[in-house]
Amino acid sequence: MTDFASLPLSPALRPGLDAQGYTTATPIQAMALPTILAGGDLIAQAPTGSGKTAAFGLGLLQRLDPATSRCQALVLCPTRELADQVGQQLRRLAIGIPNLKLSVLTGGVALDPQIASLQAHDPQVVVGTPGRVQELARKRVLHLGAVRTLVLDEADRMLDMGFEEPVREIANRCHGQRQTLLFSATFPDAIRALARQLLRDPTEVAVQGEASAPDIEQRFFDVDPQHRQKAVAGLLLRYRPESAVVFCNTRKDVDEVASSLCQFGFSALALHGDMEQRDRDEVLLQLANRSCNVLVASDVAARGIDVEDLAVVLNYELPTDVDAYRHRIGRTGRAGLRGLALSLVAARENARAQMIAQAQDRPPSREASPLATGRPAQPAQALMTTLRIDGGKTDKLRAGDILGALTGEAGLPAAAIGRISIHATRSYVAIAREHAARALSRLEAGRIKGRRFRVRPL
Repeated sequence: MTDFASLPLSPALRPGLDAQGYTTATPIQAMALPTILAGGDLIAQAPTGSGKTAAFGLGLLQRLDPATSRCQALVLCPTRELADQVGQQLRRLAIGIPNLKLSVLTGGVALDPQIASLQAHDPQVVVGTPGRVQELARKRVLHLGAVRTLVLDEADRMLDMGFEEPVREIANRCHGQRQTLLFSATFPDAIRALARQLLRDPTEVAVQGEASAPDIEQRFFDVDPQHRQKAVAGLLLRYRPESAVVFCNTRKDVDEVASSLCQFGFSALALHGDMEQRDRDEVLLQLANRSCNVLVASDVAARGIDVEDLAVVLNYELPTDVDAYRHRIGRTGRAGLRGLALSLVAARENARAQMIAQAQDRPPSREASPLATGRPAQPAQALMTTLRIDGGKTDKLRAGDILGALTGEAGLPAAAIGRISIHATRSYVAIAREHAARALSRLEAGRIKGRRFRVRPL
């Protein structure tokens, strides 16, 4: 076991470590940090939830010169959701570094405010998606020539999404003597080829083996393809998880399965790449605050899912390779909790099922799938409902203002109020389902911080 106190970390990083309660390094941190802190290039195979963000985050923050107002570190992520999460964690780790500017630069949001921010003051750290970073660099408002640490996070998915050319262009814009850190859950040939061209004599580390494997019970269920939707509902009704993600291979299936589950009484939402960014953000927010108990998603769209205690992952159809299967089910069984992975298997998927089973130390059990026959008398609905308030940071709203309005004038018990999220022009509050109607009517009729705001349920 490696203690953070034994690593040669800057004193400025101690407040961030203490605030996060970090004392002992995870396996990937213990293996990666010596190379990272020594300035070497690194290839790391690490699954979601392994602690890789803190590993590269501590390394890039250690190398910063806060007195220099130039971009010194760049983290590329495949999706906006992941970039937001990485940015938030880096900010938490950097609380002991004064006057640090960190910018999250992603697509799906307005370009002009990002340009204005970059023109006003270069950030020392940038976290972004390849397309938007490439666009801002080409416009000569994002200057990458001084970048000494380049991180490619979830590199396999960036290549899957077609970002290889932007990644190469961005890397070429960075300092020639930079440190490059590549993190990936899988290592197909394309990743190996990219690493050979962008990294210099890298150290390779991997988290694998039983000691670091999550505790996930895996079960396969035989199904007639015509009854897949009834089988999904049947399995969710059998296990009744508080939260679940159903993975589909196509966007069409995502929409159809989500609609079907709603008919069976679930609080189900769809997530795929055809959705507007704000709609995707609101779906993920509802999953995180327990207003949605089943998320139906495609692989690419699901990259931003980060629910610590996700109870169940369900494969509507098996993915085509073992690595994709492992990555899907790795979203449950995190933070030391036991997870459950359920997979529907039609006859034509038997070869895939056999390939996946052979790659497991404990092959999944296999049985017939239960089928839902109709909407149950007690629907498996989410515990919470989310209300959207059309006011946010620009209106100087704070979480305490919303909490006060709900517990004061609206008369709700504090226990009925869940997570409150404040954004630039909108705020979201999770309310226990049985109190949601009263909360909505009271907020619509009343005031928050002396003002009236439009409120509606998501």
